[in-house]
Amino acid sequence: MTVWRSRVVREKLSWYYNVMINRVPAKFVIARYVGTEGGLSGLSLEELWNLHRELSKEFSRLFAEAKELRLSLRDVEKLEKPKVSYLDVKIEIARRIMSNCHFCEWRCSVDRLSGRRGFCRLANETYVASYFLHIGEEPPLVPSGTIFYGSCNFRCVFCQNHDISQEHPYSGLKVSAEELAAIQDYLRGEGARNINHVGGEPTPNIYTILSSLKYVKYNVPQLWNSNMYLTEESLELLRDVIDIWLPDFKYGTNTCASRLSLVRDYYDVVARNLKVICSSGDPIIIRHLVMPNHIDCCTERVLTWISENCPTALVNVMDQYRPEYLVLRRPENYREIARRPTREEIERAYEIARRLRIDFEDVS
Repeated sequence: MTVWRSRVVREKLSWYYNVMINRVPAKFVIARYVGTEGGLSGLSLEELWNLHRELSKEFSRLFAEAKELRLSLRDVEKLEKPKVSYLDVKIEIARRIMSNCHFCEWRCSVDRLSGRRGFCRLANETYVASYFLHIGEEPPLVPSGTIFYGSCNFRCVFCQNHDISQEHPYSGLKVSAEELAAIQDYLRGEGARNINHVGGEPTPNIYTILSSLKYVKYNVPQLWNSNMYLTEESLELLRDVIDIWLPDFKYGTNTCASRLSLVRDYYDVVARNLKVICSSGDPIIIRHLVMPNHIDCCTERVLTWISENCPTALVNVMDQYRPEYLVLRRPENYREIARRPTREEIERAYEIARRLRIDFEDVS
């Protein structure tokens, strides 16, 4: 709790804090009370997006009132629920995207609704590997109601969760939207200050996650803990339901990302998405994992980008890297990262953050 004595943390995470203590409704709650009386089944995807943009204007009006503490949770619950909500529109768009999947920038276009598996190894099912109150996250988030999803759209050679992200993505509990909502309610009831969608990677599960928010009973901040390799369409679906963002920004070059996570155009995609979030003023804690021998190519470039493009962010400069998975099994193939970062490397990363006047010490 002492972290909330920090003026910087209170200012930068004010929306999240007010949802956390039930002073205001979470975004997904507001989205359930914005809507239309028409149906959705006869609309094309383009028409659904047009409706989404129209409803976002009404959402923005209510959200602004809530941010100014002029709209409480009780006030929202007194509103009449529409026949079709803004959240329903998001869910239907997500369902359509699943049939030609482009949730992430692999854009594999697989019809996952029909049961075919995309690049993420998932079809139309969501697997929860585990869920619990996590006390190892950043201080403002603890205890965090973490939901670890199986599978991932990255192939990180050093992944610490390789068992659920790559080797056994289907080993968890297969859940429906209603069951996922029940998990969220359970975690909030046990004292979770947020629902932390993580993995693996939550992005392939956007349809199930959005659908679950129709059934969640508690008011609880939604947290997106992701590699942020999202398409612009996915980000648009999430922006008005996610209360706080916890993205990774590992690499400062596409070359490093391609070699170590087997992903293309990483820096461009993640920087693009983070810029959208930062320009909106949403609460955000950016995680940067300091890797050995990657200070110049990655740490300095990532932190410089954050200082120039996202001054509203808190940043966790992470010293937790250790050789795992393929790096541990075949260290001769990944010599530059086959060890933990030295104390000198970590201190240099901290010094770069201080020089750039990044707010990192409260959450690192």
